[in-house]
Amino acid sequence: MTLPKTILFDLDGTLVDTAPDLAGAMNHVLAGLGRPTLPVDMVRHLVGHGARALISRGLEVTGEARPDLVEPSMPLFLDHYAAHIADASRPFDGVEPALDALAAAGCRLAICTNKPTGLANRLVAALGWQGRFAAVIGHDMAPKAKPDASHVMVTLAACGGEAGDAAFVGDSATDAGAARNAGLPLVLVRFGYTDVPADTLGADALIDHYDELVPALAGLPRA
Repeated sequence: MTLPKTILFDLDGTLVDTAPDLAGAMNHVLAGLGRPTLPVDMVRHLVGHGARALISRGLEVTGEARPDLVEPSMPLFLDHYAAHIADASRPFDGVEPALDALAAAGCRLAICTNKPTGLANRLVAALGWQGRFAAVIGHDMAPKAKPDASHVMVTLAACGGEAGDAAFVGDSATDAGAARNAGLPLVLVRFGYTDVPADTLGADALIDHYDELVPALAGLPRA
């Protein structure tokens, strides 16, 4: 079984079900603005484009869209989220055994996320994942965020990987675009946060459980 030497992972909706704590932060903002709060299952379909987009979409679905309220709401959202980043967020079933198997096979693992790097590292630490990843690169450490190829390339450089022997694992159109723009083969999970069915995003492989990840990576097209 031949695996890519470097594997980049999205974080929210791919490795970790973070929707409960993201919903808590957004509902904290909405309540402060006198808006109704939203159930977690609705928030799952709003996640994936960063905190500003999440707040904006939350405002849209709870009444009048107010772009002028988004930026002033950011500190309230980020402070609440940082304080509660892993209250209910958990790895998806099978993630840790899959990561262990890839590490044992000599793969280099990294996270490429549109989360701010500080929050991503805070979540990684809260989950006890220190040392699992060669790099954790949020949008603030790249010239442009995913789906721009530069985010992928900065992550590869940070972890010592090369695009010719790497793959991307994600859950959304943003991840699909990032992989395509950077020329990396793509595995998408079907259980993540996307408002577009994963099956329609042109992945090289799709998985329904992390038990399927290692075989899916071994079957990817090689450069």
